[in-house]
Amino acid sequence: MEAIVDGLLTALEPQVFSLTLLGVVLGLVMSAMPGLTTTVAVVLLLPFTFYLDAGPSMGLLMGVFVGGMTGGAMSAILVNIPGNPASVVTNIDGYPMTERGAASEALTLAFLGSFMGGAVGLILLVLIAPQLASIALAFGAPEQFALVVLGLTLVAGFSEGKLLRGFIAAGVGLMIATVGMDPIAGMPRFTFGEVSMQQGISFIPIMIGMFALPLAIEALRSPKGQNLPPLDAPSYHPIKNLIAAVKMLPKTAICGVRSAVIGTGIGAVPGTGSAIAAVVAYECAKRFPCIRNVSFGKGNPEGIVAPEAANSAMMGGALIPMLILGIPGDPVTAVMLGALTIVGVNPGPLMLSQHPDVVYGLFGSFAIALGFLLILAIVGIPLFVKAVRIPVRILMPTIVLLCLIGSFALRNTMLDVFAMTAAGVLAYFMKRWGYPILPMLLALILGPLLETQFRMSLIISFGDPMVFITSPISAVLLLLALVFVAVMVWAEIRRPKATLMVADS
Repeated sequence: MEAIVDGLLTALEPQVFSLTLLGVVLGLVMSAMPGLTTTVAVVLLLPFTFYLDAGPSMGLLMGVFVGGMTGGAMSAILVNIPGNPASVVTNIDGYPMTERGAASEALTLAFLGSFMGGAVGLILLVLIAPQLASIALAFGAPEQFALVVLGLTLVAGFSEGKLLRGFIAAGVGLMIATVGMDPIAGMPRFTFGEVSMQQGISFIPIMIGMFALPLAIEALRSPKGQNLPPLDAPSYHPIKNLIAAVKMLPKTAICGVRSAVIGTGIGAVPGTGSAIAAVVAYECAKRFPCIRNVSFGKGNPEGIVAPEAANSAMMGGALIPMLILGIPGDPVTAVMLGALTIVGVNPGPLMLSQHPDVVYGLFGSFAIALGFLLILAIVGIPLFVKAVRIPVRILMPTIVLLCLIGSFALRNTMLDVFAMTAAGVLAYFMKRWGYPILPMLLALILGPLLETQFRMSLIISFGDPMVFITSPISAVLLLLALVFVAVMVWAEIRRPKATLMVADS
C-alpha cells in the first residue's frame, strides 16, 4: 500500500502531472483524426521523451495511451469513421444513435465505458499483475494462433443472415494481408515487382477508405445541402443526453465490467491488441444482453460500452507483460518499452523490486489520466457534437482531405493513398451488393498475426499439426471456435424455414 501511495505522489509532481494531462489531450485529438492512431501519436511524441526522466516520460506516453484509446470513438460515433482499430465496432451502434439525435448520449456512454474499463484494468493491473503475467507466459505460438482463430470466427457474428458472404469478405481480407514480405522467409510475395508493395498493405488506410469514402460517395449522390445526420433528426440537448447516459449506467454496468475483464485478459497476451478485445467483448454483449428493448446495430447502449470498456481495459492488460516480462503487449507498449530502455530502466521480472518508483508512478499516471479524460471528455461533448451540424459541402471534402493526408502520412508513400481509395470504392459496392465490410477489415488486421503464429507453431513442432491439439489452451480455444461456427451455420440453416413459417401464417 505504501508503494501505491508513493507512486501516486510521484505522478502528482508538477512536471509528471502536467505532461500526463498534455498527453491525454494530444491522444484524444490525434486519434480522432483518420489515420493518426494511438500508435502513431505515441511514436510522434517519443523523441520528446529522450531528455526526460522515467517518471515524466511515462506520464506523457501513458496520457497519450489513455486519450488515444478513447479518441477513436469520437469519429466512429459522429461520422461513422473509426479513428483507430479499437473502434471498428463502436460505430455499429454509435452512429445509429447519432442519426436519431443522441450523439452526445452516445459519446457520454463511450467515455464512461472507457473510464470504467480503464479503471477495472488498472485495478487488476495493480492487484494481480504477477499472476496474469504467468498466464500470459503460457501463451506460445499455438495458443496465440488459436486465439486469433477464435477472434476471426467471432466475425461471423457481424454477418447474421449473410454468413457465407461474411466468410468470403474475411477471406478477401486474409488474401490482402499476405501481400508484402514473407514474415518467416523474408521473401517478397504478390508484389508484382513493385518495391513499394514489399512493405505490405497497411490496414489503416484500408480502414479509413472503407468507412470514409462510401460515406462521401453517398453524400455526393444525395440532394444538395443535406447534413449528416439528416436535418430532420431530433434536436441535440447535451445536458439532457448526458443525464440520460448516466441513468443508463446501472443497466450497462454489468456489461462494462464484464467487457473490462475480457479486455484485461486479452491485453495480457502479447501481440493480441485492442481489436480482438473489442470484437470479443461486443460479441459477448450480443450473446448475453442486459438491455433487450433495443437491437444491436440499431443504437444499443451496450454496443458502445462493451468495445470501449474492453479496449480501455486492454491498456492495463498490455502493461502486464511489458513491466513483468519485458515483452510488449501491443505496439504502444512496445514504444513505451523503448522509452524505458532509453532512460536506463530495463523491464522484466526484477523491475518491481529494482524500480518500484517507476512502476507505481506509471500506475499513478494511469489513474490521473483516466480522471482527467473523464472530465475533459464530458466538458467537451457539446463541442464534439457540433461536428454533426457542419454542412455536407464542407464536412465531406474535409473528411476526404484528412483521409488522404492521414493515409499518406502513415508511411509517406502513395501506395497507401491508392489502397485507401481502392478500399473505399470496393466498400461502396460491397454495401450495395450486401457484403459486410467488417469481416474483411478485421481479417486484414489479424491476418499477419494469424499467419506468423501458425508458421511459428509448425516450425517449433517440426511440421506436426498436432501441436494445436496437444496444447490444452489451444485445443479449448479451437473447440470454442468450432462450436461457434457450428451454431452460426445451424442458425443460418433454420433462418429461411422460420421466415417461411412467418410468411405462411
